[in-house]
Amino acid sequence: MNRVMNEFLLSCDWGTSSFRLRLVDTRSGRVLGEQLLPTGVAATFDTWKIEHDRTEIERETFFSKCLNTQIDALADSLAISLEHVPVVLSGMASSSIGMAELPYANLPFSLDGSQVSVRWFAPRPGFNHRLLLISGVRGPKDVMRGEETQMIGLSDLLTEANRSVLIFPGTHSKHMYIENGQLVDFQTFMTGEVFSVLTSYSILKESTDVADLANGLTRYRANFQEGVRASESPALLHELFAVRTNQLFGKLTRPQNALYLSGLLIGAELRTLFQKPDWRLVLCCDNNLVDFYTEALTVLGLWQHTTRIDADHIRYAATEGHLKIMNHQLTLAETAS
Repeated sequence: MNRVMNEFLLSCDWGTSSFRLRLVDTRSGRVLGEQLLPTGVAATFDTWKIEHDRTEIERETFFSKCLNTQIDALADSLAISLEHVPVVLSGMASSSIGMAELPYANLPFSLDGSQVSVRWFAPRPGFNHRLLLISGVRGPKDVMRGEETQMIGLSDLLTEANRSVLIFPGTHSKHMYIENGQLVDFQTFMTGEVFSVLTSYSILKESTDVADLANGLTRYRANFQEGVRASESPALLHELFAVRTNQLFGKLTRPQNALYLSGLLIGAELRTLFQKPDWRLVLCCDNNLVDFYTEALTVLGLWQHTTRIDADHIRYAATEGHLKIMNHQLTLAETAS
């Protein structure tokens, strides 16, 4: 058992809408296998509520059972035993709808993982793994769970500038302000969610077509650029209605308009970076959004101050963060003993 615990780690990033479990060789950092699911914490919590009404099963026990099912599936796919391999768990699993709610860590927050808020769970019947649950970070008006672990995993790549802004595009984009090895501030932008709501439920639904959005930048780059430039207007809510009139007046087709709207929202998000002209920008993205953000940063004249971290580093950033946090926690335990 000790040999397995020393040499292997189960790294789990359990977000709102997704689940990723990886088996890691702690000596090399190599990922030996992974289990990916579109079943996130939100859906698991809803299922638990139904099950709790029927059986009164505790939330912690239910989440452990779900996690154990995926550990078993990963073990089967690799044809090995994962008995007693420790687990590090981050993301929304430490939220009010997760396995157990943990308090947020506060700013400033060190990149070395020494200030994370964590809780250890001992093995129990039906779940024979020691588990380390990682909480998120809070600022004066903002919170995050999961991105701080990715940031820790990327910390070795952030040595070229004393002041950097990490840009994590997504449904809820994050701008993370790093100064002298510490996270000193961060902001969340609902860019992706607002785009989804506007194109799915608002009056702009009939003025846009997002069916081929991923490839749209190749065909409708000029329309995206036009949207980025239009984001300069302080009257953003008025500019949003221009998406409607673009279609009514025959200025743009619905696919072109979708690119225009995307440029408008991403441009509005990124324009806030003008407030930090001397900070190095670091684009952290491993999906198709990287092209959209690269284009917007270029239109805004910010690309010359931007470094892009390659997709593989971003893809495995949470796992790298798990390894660093676990090593730090084990060191603390050894020191205390």
